Amino acid sequence: MIFEQIRAGGDRNFGYLIGDEKSKEAAVIDPSSDPASLHKAAEKHGLKIIYIIGTHGHGDHTSGIPSLKSKTGAKVVMSDKSQYDADLKVKDGDVLKLGDTELKIIQTPGHTQDSMCILAEDKLMTGDTLFVGKVGGTYTEEDAEVEFNSLFNKLMKLDDHIEVYPGHDYGTAPTSTIGNERKTNPFLLRTEFEKFKWLKDNWADYKLKHGIK
Repeated sequence: MIFEQIRAGGDRNFGYLIGDEKSKEAAVIDPSSDPASLHKAAEKHGLKIIYIIGTHGHGDHTSGIPSLKSKTGAKVVMSDKSQYDADLKVKDGDVLKLGDTELKIIQTPGHTQDSMCILAEDKLMTGDTLFVGKVGGTYTEEDAEVEFNSLFNKLMKLDDHIEVYPGHDYGTAPTSTIGNERKTNPFLLRTEFEKFKWLKDNWADYKLKHGIK
């Protein structure tokens, strides 16, 4: 499998290129405001982009989709919970194929209703659901509880070795692992929703006290 994490403009956005070495088929995840960087990466590897996948519908992740679609003719893929005008809507557990390479869809609502993660072999693209040392923002207690359930009932069920690749470079490092996040992420150390929600409500003070950027 060919894999690249690419800085894609915006607010420290990451985009991702996944390609199958045999078929030369590829997918781009969250092209953001600099889709050209992902297109160039695909060309460098001799890959044909057949899917453009959005982890959720926020504009800072989808703004590059129209340009990339016009250049490649690739199908736009979003969650079936999304209002974005996609060519293909996917459900939890669906699998997209790039030759022999499989992309598994894991729906993780909370940050948005249509948030989802994509698992390719041992690499998990988490969008704005999980950052390194942090989690995605929410606006209501109901959304926070939905996100809590997505994190603990979906992502924390994955094996420790699974690599975490977030949608932004907001954390202490560009990448992590499920095992490392399980042990060190202050939100994931709070396995009761009330304590998880308390940290969300008091994150600014907590960061200051603990020297977190």
